[in-house]
Amino acid sequence: MSEDRQNNEETVEAAYSLRAADYTALFGSIEAAQPADRKFVAGWAASLDGPVLDAGCGPGHWTKYLADQGLEVEGIDLVPAFISHAKAQFPELAFRVASARDIGVADESLGGILAWYSLIHLAPDDVPGVLAEMARCVRPGGSLLAGFFESAGIEEFPHQVTPAWSWPVQEVTRLLEAAGFIAVAVETRTDPGHRPHAAIIARRGVP
Repeated sequence: MSEDRQNNEETVEAAYSLRAADYTALFGSIEAAQPADRKFVAGWAASLDGPVLDAGCGPGHWTKYLADQGLEVEGIDLVPAFISHAKAQFPELAFRVASARDIGVADESLGGILAWYSLIHLAPDDVPGVLAEMARCVRPGGSLLAGFFESAGIEEFPHQVTPAWSWPVQEVTRLLEAAGFIAVAVETRTDPGHRPHAAIIARRGVP
């Protein structure tokens, strides 16, 4: 990993570690998620076959939600405090500290990856490498579901925890396709008081 990328990960990990308790209190339950998001994720989950990874799982609420859909799921996150909370809250599930840059599973071993707002703190130049790593891990026919902030261009903004980026759907789709995925579904909306939201389901291409 380059020094810049390592520094970015260390910055994100440190920022979320400082705010982990507050973040968990505000967003660490599935009831805090928008009903439309829960429906979209559940629909995607129903299409999966094989183990699933929740990349950037935070306090583990989406990991538990995927398990409740009947999936075999593991959560990973950079932030040890999130993983400690997730293990205590959901002891029946698997969690570990890890980076989406180096997921630590065998090639083509996953049926799907959920990246729900877990790529937003990546500098734009780092996104292709992370998507390539995710493509390495997902079996042909499996899929990635990515949720992110939408904007007309790639824009950095002062997220309340640490700087983040918003993206045009077309650009995320292009990067997914360059990594070996095929976009099959897109959802966009703007909720009152929130930045525009987008989510893309992208299926891993069959060689």
